[in-house]
Amino acid sequence: MDTPPPPGPQQPQGGPYPPQGPYGAYPGQGQGQGQGPYGQGQGQNPYGQGQGPGPYGYQPWGQGYSPYNRPTPVNGFAIAALVLGILCFLPLFGLVLGWVALAQIKKKGERGKGMAVAGMILSGIGAALLVLGLVTGAAADFWDGFKEGARDARENGAAFTVDKGECFDTTDGSLEGMAYDVDTVPCEGKHDGEVFANFKMAAGSYPGDDAVTRAADDKCYTLQYAYAMDSWALPDNVDIYYFTPTRESWSLGDREISCLFGNTDEKGSLTGSLRRDETTLDADQLVYLKAANVLNEAMESAPEEEYVEDDLPGHKQWATRVSGALTEQAGMLRDHDWSADAREPVAELVQKIEASQKEWAKAAKASDADVYYEHYDKGAGLIDPKVTVTAREALGLATDPPASSEDGGDGGGGSGGGGAEV
Repeated sequence: MDTPPPPGPQQPQGGPYPPQGPYGAYPGQGQGQGQGPYGQGQGQNPYGQGQGPGPYGYQPWGQGYSPYNRPTPVNGFAIAALVLGILCFLPLFGLVLGWVALAQIKKKGERGKGMAVAGMILSGIGAALLVLGLVTGAAADFWDGFKEGARDARENGAAFTVDKGECFDTTDGSLEGMAYDVDTVPCEGKHDGEVFANFKMAAGSYPGDDAVTRAADDKCYTLQYAYAMDSWALPDNVDIYYFTPTRESWSLGDREISCLFGNTDEKGSLTGSLRRDETTLDADQLVYLKAANVLNEAMESAPEEEYVEDDLPGHKQWATRVSGALTEQAGMLRDHDWSADAREPVAELVQKIEASQKEWAKAAKASDADVYYEHYDKGAGLIDPKVTVTAREALGLATDPPASSEDGGDGGGGSGGGGAEV
């Protein structure tokens, strides 16, 4: 895998509004991440120029990724070994070429270890079948199984795979550069990465490094919420990385992109699983976080214009969406049968949400920017991240708002992840 170094942290820019948005960080789109209600997420900063926080206090989590470095060459003997292995042609030669390839790869630092190993395995199977056929005449019985294995190798490629929920260590302790293999380890201990999603790109010719990176960037930042629903629980030094196919593995059928959580410090590690979804949350926690996401999605749909004066109609439409989301959110929280400890704190939070909804509704009907600002400030203050802490504590959720929602710094998730090629 070829991984660019993570980009540096963003420097905040000022705006006419307070430096924090309601509830902390919220999911976004495009490059970087914004902050919003309840947690953090990615997104293009809708109220700031560039990628710094804008007037509504949306902080970026990560930023885009620099171009891939030129990959090291693939060892020719590794390619030849894989071809001979797949074709079952001269299997003994395939084994020899594989050993030669591994020695050269180790010495020269070239790519192709997976190809060499796959070729040796297939050649070994072919050699074993050849000997078996000569000795017993039973080769025909095994030929169908061998062809199926070769077909799987062609379809799945020689690249390794990692499953959702697995934690792993890389061979060099880094999520940057080329990765030829990983070692699966228990999530309870220290590890280099945790897989939170896998998806496959469409079939066809290799779309190019840039297209693969864009696909990974767009989908991984979107898929993170389904796995880590309580993003307040994500440490500040965690960011998103991914494993992507190389041009070579693509030609062998590899289409899978794996989305990962990793430490922003190349030498750092993670401890404990970051999974917070229906497999780990109780019913109360799940309802609370799902209701929070309703508002998250509305908040991240803010207009691109930084100042209300530049697009009052757009800001009023956004206020309408936020008002509707607050109504839906309050209904979800009010209708759930909460446990005894959470019932009163959640009821108090619902009152603040409903009061905020009224202010956002008035902002949506504002006759000018000054009136809009007045109601926006009141509505945002009523759903400040700190007002949710009591309910979160009663529900057993994280109670420390992301750093960005308290001091204007970068939101949880660090300064930017990176991509890696398999």
